[in-house]
Amino acid sequence: MTNPNKTFVGRFKLPDTLVILGIILLLMTLLTWLIPPGEFDRIESGSRTLVVPNTYEKVPFSGQSLFDLALSPIKGFIAASQIIAFVLIVGGSFQVIQRTKAIEGGLQQMIRFAEKNPKRKNLIIPLLTVLFSLAGATFGMSEETLVFILITIPLARSLGYDTLVGVAIPFLGAGAGFAGAFANPFTIGIAQAIAELPPFSGIVYRLIIWAIMTSITVIFILRYALKVEKDPSKSLFKTKSSQYSTEVNDRIKLSTSRKLILSMVFIGIVILIVGVTQLGWYINEISGLFLIMGLIASVIYRLNANDTAEAFIAGAKEMLTAGMVIAFSRGILILAEDGKIIDTMLYHVSSIIDGLPAAISVQGMFLFQTVLNFFIPSGSGQAALTMPIMTPLSDLLGISRQTAVLAYQLGDGLSNLIIPTSGVTMGVLAISKIPYQTWLKWVLPLIIILTLVGMLLLIPPVLFFSWT
Repeated sequence: MTNPNKTFVGRFKLPDTLVILGIILLLMTLLTWLIPPGEFDRIESGSRTLVVPNTYEKVPFSGQSLFDLALSPIKGFIAASQIIAFVLIVGGSFQVIQRTKAIEGGLQQMIRFAEKNPKRKNLIIPLLTVLFSLAGATFGMSEETLVFILITIPLARSLGYDTLVGVAIPFLGAGAGFAGAFANPFTIGIAQAIAELPPFSGIVYRLIIWAIMTSITVIFILRYALKVEKDPSKSLFKTKSSQYSTEVNDRIKLSTSRKLILSMVFIGIVILIVGVTQLGWYINEISGLFLIMGLIASVIYRLNANDTAEAFIAGAKEMLTAGMVIAFSRGILILAEDGKIIDTMLYHVSSIIDGLPAAISVQGMFLFQTVLNFFIPSGSGQAALTMPIMTPLSDLLGISRQTAVLAYQLGDGLSNLIIPTSGVTMGVLAISKIPYQTWLKWVLPLIIILTLVGMLLLIPPVLFFSWT
């Protein structure tokens, strides 16, 4: 497995995400000396703070010093402490569930289900892709696909497909769910918190988006798989049949305890949806739910206290980079806020876009997030960096904050599947031994289709209904 922060494109070593953010911190400090400071008036409306259009005025100079630059990461950590704690607790709790191998056991049970009756084979790809998409839409599955491709690659090959299909089932499935998520705590949860929206609000339209994105992805994978099954020479990537044979034989028994854990996870998802939509749950309550789920899983599986703590710490460690990215990103915002240049940037951007139809302006927001994702391939980090700017910008442009969150979500999620700065993408390709050029050639048509569909789906909440 490759280090997610040390990927390569040709001979060029891509800088670590924190290095990129450090450069942005320095540039932001310089910008506070170059951009004239200014402010809009703001008013309180219910639980939201809204920017008042046409109230921009210049204010006294507030350029940030090098010492302010040094202080910005710790200030960002303090400002985003609740979100960072949330990410660490959810990551740790999910790792406890993973330690029981209940999810892997359930996946292998589906493999055995297909092996018993060849007529069931064509159901496997849609079923598994939808399940991984649900995981991406609810738990924010991303890095976990690095583990699951070791199961789905031999599955695909045993069913007469190729390695691309084996990689696509969990990676594209989770990616489509991540982009079209309706309850992803790491993207929607954080973005809506920053935008001062109820957690996981607007879920009905998001469910429609998720269903569309997932359906397109299933059709894309299935069409290619059936083509390869009919004529193996059509495969874009051929491997030796024995390459993943060891994983095929490593069967995980779906014991009673693992069945109970899978049932508990399903019930937990239902409780999560009910809690955020009916009970007004927020980050604290969601963190508590995940922590309880992890503890229940450890009790059911009879993990001792030390093993449970070890698994939790391991999961939290995996999320530590995401936590630091959030802190550095918030530090960038703090420099801009203290230098009073955010409103100046908003004023000029809104002046450029002002007069354009809102349906076109929202496409610009979407494309901006897509480009930014190349440099900051972290959904939570990108939310922490851009939503404080996109939120007041959407107010000025007359675009709902829910739609601004959707533009961020789609821009971040779809490009994750192909950008070479994504540690997950490059890690998946390294494990499967698929050249980046081969992957890009195969998956690019799907990305183009999903991107166009995403841009179209941004239009209805702007033109046809109020989405709050």
